[in-house]
Amino acid sequence: MVKPVGSLCNHGCSYCYYLPTAALYQGDGGVMDDTLLEACIRQTIEACEGDAVSFCWHGGEPLLAGLPFFRKAVRLQRRYAGGKRVDNSLQTNGLLVDDNWCRFFRDNDFLIGISIDGPKDIHDKFRKVHSGVSSFDAVIRAIGLFRRYRVEFNTLSVVSSLSEGRGVEIYRFFRDTLGSRFMQFLPAADRQLPWAVSAAGYGRFLTDIFDEWVSRDVGEYFVQMFDATLAGWYGVTPGVCTVNDVCNDSLVVERNGDVYPCDHFVRPGLCLGNIRESTLGELYASPRRVEFSKAKFGSLAAECRECKYAFACHGECPEHRVNGRNVLCEGLKDYFSHVTPAMDGMKELLLRRRSPAEIMNTWVM
Repeated sequence: MVKPVGSLCNHGCSYCYYLPTAALYQGDGGVMDDTLLEACIRQTIEACEGDAVSFCWHGGEPLLAGLPFFRKAVRLQRRYAGGKRVDNSLQTNGLLVDDNWCRFFRDNDFLIGISIDGPKDIHDKFRKVHSGVSSFDAVIRAIGLFRRYRVEFNTLSVVSSLSEGRGVEIYRFFRDTLGSRFMQFLPAADRQLPWAVSAAGYGRFLTDIFDEWVSRDVGEYFVQMFDATLAGWYGVTPGVCTVNDVCNDSLVVERNGDVYPCDHFVRPGLCLGNIRESTLGELYASPRRVEFSKAKFGSLAAECRECKYAFACHGECPEHRVNGRNVLCEGLKDYFSHVTPAMDGMKELLLRRRSPAEIMNTWVM
């Protein structure tokens, strides 16, 4: 994950977890310089042992780096690829998306994640621009441009207190109105803040959407949490770190070259080093990075390790824990209990080398 402008953003989301990092990098300048960009791309490709290399461009708002920056990044990727396939994804709030950006995304096969929390009243409550003006219409316009230019996109949504009880409405809005086939739902879990979703509310949000999805949309529309749950049920590594047994195995490169083990833990004392002084391969293999990764299990409460759903949850994200226990625990238990029959059925289909979508032929709510 590369943060070309750090936490710099043209949005003012109430629940942004990354804004506190601005205090660490005051005065470092706005955009990653050319030397660091080249080093980051070259070192990432060299360190990757597989045939494919993935770059995730994140922020803040990465489009603030400008289109020439990303054109340069793509040229550098091609220079250093060495026969490997290079994939790019980018997370944006959509405010700067225009025709030129969309042509670039399409021509260079970028997968775009766009941040939108639901219908206008839900989205605008906590996702206003700095002036306090609504951002909803700009996001809808960006999605329209993605569809016009055939840019592949998915939706990323924060589940807040305002989302509670409206899971099906939000899901249908993304599916039927926006045409999003890939959806991520991330909980705002800080219990001290007014926008936090309750544990029970988060559990119901997931189960309401699951009931809609499992009855008609399996194999056509994809919800990250459902895919990850099925992976856990089937015994393979989930594609999302929050429910994995160890923390994220990707590194985060800040705009000044500092490297962290996770973008939720860009904090004093957790910096692994800088790519001007050590390679990404060396930092990935460092004892500090390995220790951070394994600490996810080590910091888990004993009751959580003994939970019957531990194999599918692993305590979720350590960022959401208090005294080793996830603040969303009860809601997650409700969700896992609710989906067990369907997950058992889809696992059985996979074991028989059949599509999980066949669950829809026999599923009765």
